Amino acid sequence: MSGERLRCVILGGGGHGRMLLDCLRAAGAVEVAGFLDPAADRRGPTIDGVPVLGDDDRLAELLAEGVVGFAVGLGSVSADSRRRELFERACWEGLAPVSVIHPGALASPGATIGTGAQLMPRAVVNTGARIGVHALVNTGAIVEHDCVVGDHVHVASGAVLCGGVGVGGGALIGAGATVIQGVRVGAGAVVGAGAVVVRDVAPDETVVGVPARPVARLWDGGAL
Repeated sequence: MSGERLRCVILGGGGHGRMLLDCLRAAGAVEVAGFLDPAADRRGPTIDGVPVLGDDDRLAELLAEGVVGFAVGLGSVSADSRRRELFERACWEGLAPVSVIHPGALASPGATIGTGAQLMPRAVVNTGARIGVHALVNTGAIVEHDCVVGDHVHVASGAVLCGGVGVGGGALIGAGATVIQGVRVGAGAVVGAGAVVVRDVAPDETVVGVPARPVARLWDGGAL
């Protein structure tokens, strides 16, 4: 039937999942059929007026119920793999990832936005930037020109990636952090909230502070 909207489910009914609901409602392109959440028995029958359909084990049943899309409603405070694992599980079950772009986000026509990426309110992605599959650019974060943000990366609220920054898959750029131009942040790395990164960060390394330095060096008293 013409005019029908794609029906999707949000995986996770916590704070980020509810933000996704707001974004999808504002964009109006898809219909949110409900939430799946491991704590479904504690969430209650609805979240912000949308039904809780059960836990993640119901993923396999959704296609038969006319739900064809999904968005992962998990944020992250570390470079763990839960967001990636849930994304891959939903894809394996045959659901299609839904890109979530709030109308208040600014994405340049010269930027490339990957499948299933999420751009939250006031996020900015400037020309030449590439945002990977299922990457999250959270509220008020800025991805400047020619940055490359890998798959499943989380650029947290208020973070700034200056021009030409590269961020490897699964990394976390913490809230309010700044990565100066041309720096590379390795896959799986964590940049702590408020850090200022002036040198490359190795894969799986955690850096904090101004200027940012590896946590291990802080523990052993080593210099930057």
